[in-house]
Amino acid sequence: MASPPVMPEGGGGAGNVVRKIAGASIAWKDLTVTMNGKRRYSDKVVKSSNGYAFPGTMTVIMGPAKSGKSTLLRALAGRLPPSAKMYGEVFVNGSKSHMPYGSYGFVERETQLIGSLTVREFLYYSALLQLPGFLCQKRSVVEDAIQAMSLSDYANKLIGGHCYMKGLRSGERRRVSIARELVMRPHILFIDEPLYHLDSVSALLMMVTLKKLASMGCTLVFTIYQSSTEVFGLFDRICLLSNGNTLFFGETLACLQHFSNAGFPCPIMQSPSDHFLRAINTDFDRIIAMCKNWQDDNGDFSAVNMDTAVAIRTLEATYKSSADAASVETMILKLTEREGTQLKSKGKAGAATRVAVLTWRSLLVMSREWKYYWLRLILYLILTLCIGTLYSGLGHSLSSVATRVAAVFVFVSFASLLGIAGIPSLLKEIKIYRSEASNQHSGAFVFLLGQFLGSIPFLFLMSISSSLVFYFMVGLRDDFSLLMYFVLNFFMCLLVNEGLMLSIACIWRDVYWSTLTLISVHVIMMLAAGHFRIRNALPKLVWTYPFAYISFHTYSIQGLLENEYLGEVFAVGEVRSISGYEAIRGDYQISPDTNSKWRNMLVLLAMAFGYRLVVYVLLRFGLNKNVSARLLLCHRKNNNS
Repeated sequence: MASPPVMPEGGGGAGNVVRKIAGASIAWKDLTVTMNGKRRYSDKVVKSSNGYAFPGTMTVIMGPAKSGKSTLLRALAGRLPPSAKMYGEVFVNGSKSHMPYGSYGFVERETQLIGSLTVREFLYYSALLQLPGFLCQKRSVVEDAIQAMSLSDYANKLIGGHCYMKGLRSGERRRVSIARELVMRPHILFIDEPLYHLDSVSALLMMVTLKKLASMGCTLVFTIYQSSTEVFGLFDRICLLSNGNTLFFGETLACLQHFSNAGFPCPIMQSPSDHFLRAINTDFDRIIAMCKNWQDDNGDFSAVNMDTAVAIRTLEATYKSSADAASVETMILKLTEREGTQLKSKGKAGAATRVAVLTWRSLLVMSREWKYYWLRLILYLILTLCIGTLYSGLGHSLSSVATRVAAVFVFVSFASLLGIAGIPSLLKEIKIYRSEASNQHSGAFVFLLGQFLGSIPFLFLMSISSSLVFYFMVGLRDDFSLLMYFVLNFFMCLLVNEGLMLSIACIWRDVYWSTLTLISVHVIMMLAAGHFRIRNALPKLVWTYPFAYISFHTYSIQGLLENEYLGEVFAVGEVRSISGYEAIRGDYQISPDTNSKWRNMLVLLAMAFGYRLVVYVLLRFGLNKNVSARLLLCHRKNNNS
């Protein structure tokens, strides 16, 4: 699978003409959303909201923190968490049917991008994951998305986000996250806080770009906290929320008139959105209380001279009795009285295609990010050189057996422990998976298989380089078949360790706790591996069952020692000799069976797949049930309920 062709800066494969997008109307009636609180579904986050959005327009949901903006947006997109319950009706083209895959796009407030890919590469691989069909068609939609989001000048630049990579600024990165959803050419695009963490210039450029996108026919619905006067003038309709109540829905200019009718006219020198939020944000009451004796040069601190709760009730009552509310109900009735065109699913890429795409993308990312495997390779070589020089020149005498056992133990144990350096990269992969899985671009099985296949070349490179250095510096038996077994055994050990790290990372999803847990697990496995005390002498409870049996160090070290000593003969004096098995059994417990080392290899292979099965269960069944609850908690903590 080839990477997308690199095109000239500012160029596009489809010229400067971007194809139109067939939008769809969406309307919601008496929409109420409750959250599962102390009492079941007692917390009403959105209360009896009414509204609509047309193709070719931008409808913004505005309000202060914890006003229900994101909850309403998710309710319209059908992406509420399990802890939420929705009442009311949502109509798409006059029908209550659920929006199928590909008919809409949803952009989270914070999305995970891949910094080591260029903008074009990132969108191209996203298109391959999302769309069925031919490669040429996918290149075409990628170029359309690049032009629609004004990214032509950045198409061949790395997205960035890593130490030595000079990447895109926050505004461009935000537009890339939106462009990823545009490759599906959705009828409706939902965006949560498109201006999140953007400065005024980037915010204006973002809104102008979205206005251009709307002019292509797409229906845009997004949330926003605050905007400048220039940005506010680009909106077509505004839905103003406070504490879940709809204080206004209608055209932006009519909102200014609504506030004036309610007794809160917007001052000439003030931004409309600032004025709206000042009137309905209860946090300002605390500020006024702290500054009650202070006045600026123009008089009062605020143009709104009444309690915020009173202002909210006044605005809500004024809106309910206004012609604006009546016109909204009339328009909803008109949009829902006759069913329009049913939205159809655009199809998905096949599982085999997704696995191939993820595998190739993983290979590309791993080869470009030096902290992923290249740094670990350097650390492994340094460690192996240290161990090799420490245990060099042992010879093949009977007296060197104990020291040789210690060398093998130190090599396997410390190399496995050093693998923890890959935790940040694995956590980033999990974040990317969750970002893609939330929009059905990926799945647990294809992610795991792609990640597994993509990591094999790098793990094998680390295995063969470290094994060769250790094998010849320590001076193990000079036999090619024994050397190959050593390389394969250590490779399996790395595969198991990678699976263990992935499972711990899936559980914690935090660098500190994942690292701390892995260090603790490795120390326990090292203690139970049979070097400090022979396995048949370990206490049966806990240390033998289960630690000695679940420690992959045990099977790796045992297999390597069986590979080295079974078939070897040591002379004792001039007449008598003993086998390698008899020579080592006082230092490490191995089996006299020559096939035992292959059984240990199979156990390691089974553990490698077993840990990945655990990761699959966590991703597919365990974590997915908690994702929505965690998202809800995150939204509440970040003032975006």
